[in-house]
Amino acid sequence: MSGDTVIIDYGVGNLGSIQNMLQRVGVRSLVSSNSEEIHGAQRLIFPGVGAFDHGIKNLRARGLEPVLKEAVLSKRIPILGICVGMQLLANGSDEGAEAGLGWIPGRVVKFSKVDPNMKIPHMGWNRVEPKSDLCLFRGLDSPEFEDPRFYFVHSYYFRCERPNDILGTTEYYVPFVSAIRHENIWGVQFHPEKSHKFGMKLFRNFIEVTGA
Repeated sequence: MSGDTVIIDYGVGNLGSIQNMLQRVGVRSLVSSNSEEIHGAQRLIFPGVGAFDHGIKNLRARGLEPVLKEAVLSKRIPILGICVGMQLLANGSDEGAEAGLGWIPGRVVKFSKVDPNMKIPHMGWNRVEPKSDLCLFRGLDSPEFEDPRFYFVHSYYFRCERPNDILGTTEYYVPFVSAIRHENIWGVQFHPEKSHKFGMKLFRNFIEVTGA
């Protein structure tokens, strides 16, 4: 199965939903925590739901942190973090006490309620405004994708230290970072696997930009 898209299984995330969405865009994938399959992948999907500390503890308990470090930082395999999978790329989170992976400098912080009508968690459909490299969002401004939106469920968001790592932002009473990238490392705060044709297009773009 070398060269496939590998969805990292560390006991957290919508693994089946992501695999089904990839299948719909014609991409073969496997769900795995096997180091050989991860190191042989053409690209990696790093899912996540729930709390920051739970996710990073699961990753470390399964011995996957050094495996991923070798794959992503040394072998330069492209990786896409989704929701908590994106947040775990940071140095740490106000949600917990554990250190993150620290691959993209920043900290995960909680939304502050700035309006009585503001509901936390932020849940539902919202737009993403691309800020730099359009790779993940290429083609979403075409008539086929009128009013592109993505599905969010989160109370915390990624505060980037380096502006150049910000790939996209979203407005929910206040602007926040909703997509990041540094070299071969991408992350999105929303759930493309729950975002219908817009999510399918984003996955397709990720596949193409990482060598379909």
